[in-house]
Amino acid sequence: MIQIKNLSRSFGTLRAVDDISFCVQNGSITGFLGPNGAGKTTTLRMMVGYLRPSGGSITIDDKSIHDDPIAASARIGYLPEHNPLYEEMYTYEILKYVAELRRMPQDKFLQRREYVIANCGIRQVLTQRIGTLSKGFRQRVGLAMAILHDPEILILDEPTSGLDPNQILEIRELIRKLGEEKTVILSSHIMQEVQALCDRVIIINQGRIIVDDEIGKLDEYLQDFRVMDLELEGENIDFSEFLSLHPEVETIFMEQNDTLYKIRLKIPPQIDIRGDISRFVADNGWLITSLFTRQKSLEEIFHNLTTQASAPDSKPEPPTEEMQ
Repeated sequence: MIQIKNLSRSFGTLRAVDDISFCVQNGSITGFLGPNGAGKTTTLRMMVGYLRPSGGSITIDDKSIHDDPIAASARIGYLPEHNPLYEEMYTYEILKYVAELRRMPQDKFLQRREYVIANCGIRQVLTQRIGTLSKGFRQRVGLAMAILHDPEILILDEPTSGLDPNQILEIRELIRKLGEEKTVILSSHIMQEVQALCDRVIIINQGRIIVDDEIGKLDEYLQDFRVMDLELEGENIDFSEFLSLHPEVETIFMEQNDTLYKIRLKIPPQIDIRGDISRFVADNGWLITSLFTRQKSLEEIFHNLTTQASAPDSKPEPPTEEMQ
């Protein structure tokens, strides 16, 4: 487990990271999101020891990473957003160089080298110079370097940047497998990637954490409304009685023919009327053929939350105490 407590970092008068705290358990993939300039990359650099915090602590299993930086580094794999590669080296050379820096035993290096070559898809470029590789292959080499020593904790900053769609799917599957047994912190601007891989999302803005919750609960942070599409079959369908009993529900759209009835409803987020609808429909002898609650995309949620947090004296809060 990696734990962050009251972490801060200042650059002169700029407070880039402002007293943030969170922890990430083993066997999980956590999305770490934020707009440009939010303090995201600064936080990741402190977590791997590249930057010294101005205040607070970073521990792995209750041991500070600064007490023994070399031991902490052996437990962490890091893929930075801007991948640092020596362009004059060949791909096979840079893997050997990383192994030597990490003092990996020869037998472990040979075993792990074969693993990263196969899983990162770099076999065809082993004998090419780094400087001749495409951006996509450079990214895959960087990921291979990050996981070569089989770290317990992986910190990945934009891991699929520059990859084509097939490569993205392959790397996502690799990250998903790694997340089953390792602690993975994933930073990405690709919201579909976060939704596909992460169980939990931390959103940082202006140096502060504004959301830390399960990805499926992010909708609940937006005190807005939900949209429900309902489709019924039956004769003489009339939904006006139900709507009169629920004045908090608004009709957005309604369409009806002889036996098919479609309605779209606008519902306050704290209300669940699905049970009431089912009973009302059953009592009238109609049939529900479709009931669908529209979910906001992660892009919409991210935009709304970071925009709200940027407003003066504005900080979105969860709607219920149990979500704290």
